[in-house]
Amino acid sequence: MSKQSYQTELAYHETFSCVQCGYCLPDCPTYQSMEKETHSPRGRINLVKMAAEGKVSLDTLKEPIDLCLGCRACETVCPTNVQYGKILESAKAVLQKEKYEQSKRTRLVNEAVFKHTFPNERLLDLAGYGLRFYQQTGLQKVAQKLGVLKLFPERLAAFERVTPTVASPGRKKKRPMELKPQGEPVYRVGFFKGCIMDTMFAEINDASMKLLQESGCEVVLIEEQTCCGALQNHSGDREIAKELAKKNIAAFEQYEFDFVINSIGGCGAMLVEYDHLFEDEPEWYERAKAFAAKNKDISYLLAELELPMKKEVNKVVTYQPSCHMTNVQKNTAAPLALLTSIPGITYKEHKQPHMCCGSAGIYNLVHFDESMKILDQKMEHVKETEPELIVTTNPGCHLQMKVGVEREGLAGKVKVVHLVELLAEACELGK
Repeated sequence: MSKQSYQTELAYHETFSCVQCGYCLPDCPTYQSMEKETHSPRGRINLVKMAAEGKVSLDTLKEPIDLCLGCRACETVCPTNVQYGKILESAKAVLQKEKYEQSKRTRLVNEAVFKHTFPNERLLDLAGYGLRFYQQTGLQKVAQKLGVLKLFPERLAAFERVTPTVASPGRKKKRPMELKPQGEPVYRVGFFKGCIMDTMFAEINDASMKLLQESGCEVVLIEEQTCCGALQNHSGDREIAKELAKKNIAAFEQYEFDFVINSIGGCGAMLVEYDHLFEDEPEWYERAKAFAAKNKDISYLLAELELPMKKEVNKVVTYQPSCHMTNVQKNTAAPLALLTSIPGITYKEHKQPHMCCGSAGIYNLVHFDESMKILDQKMEHVKETEPELIVTTNPGCHLQMKVGVEREGLAGKVKVVHLVELLAEACELGK
């Protein structure tokens, strides 16, 4: 790629907020694992600035940007409030555009996956049926016993072993689209179900809606919603992300909701920053800003309301916060308050809980080896607490921590659960 100026496309003006202090370095997982300045927030910002000025080619950006987790821990510790997320996403968008111009195949594959699969509930349901057939008919056990998975890349085999038992997609069609509150109504909320979440973790979505109902909320599940666009945006497919954002904004605008609630850290982080997508479209910017303000993680609302906890959950637990919750949604107190309020819980914080687990969307599939280095360090800290349960609030983190449990030989001894699952157990929702 030739050198040229990209000051318009890249978030050039944002790079000047960085004062090169290095406060971000201890909290950057890739800098800690690779020990390269170019793979730190400070280094990446400098590279983006130089690319914007035409001093280096975009090729120079590719590896440092691709290997960034996008955890945004650097933003949380930054004393000058550098908007690193904007800088990163602009760089990814420019790199992706260049990739599209060079390769028609790359463009077609990305559009097939990000534009036509994730937003398509029917295709996801079809995938869900296929996965359920594989799990329920014994094919999975036969494949594992015969060592068939050894023929596939290690990354696929690792996640195949920890894939949860998928609920029948047909069951979702029987869901009530509206749940009336128990007792006096407190709030009317729309529920954002997500695409991967509702395919692989549909039972957690069901439990989430019931918890909201038990807490006095009227819960509405609208059909018009679609994929949030997070994976598309993080991969540089900004236009597809904007299309999906517009569909969700228009869908939820039709209803009067106090909040739009989700139980997916990654989707929630995307939803609360929809306005960032439309800074050059005034009308949509205002609509996106209003929509984003209503979006909250389920823990935010449940911590405010009263949950009818009836059962002791006598377990030693540690909590792996989602980076999306900590660094983007700034929601750190509510999940812990809920977790420690569960009767019988013994909570043990592991060392550096704020550090990313290495999941980061599809980073653990695209950059498996680097992801596993980060995960192995995380598991060393987790093991020190000797937990029975590892609690998460995001499906990506959930699967990543399950891989960590497998890698450490702790399967059967340590279980990974979503916070909602623990709360549902304490409230005896299944009875």
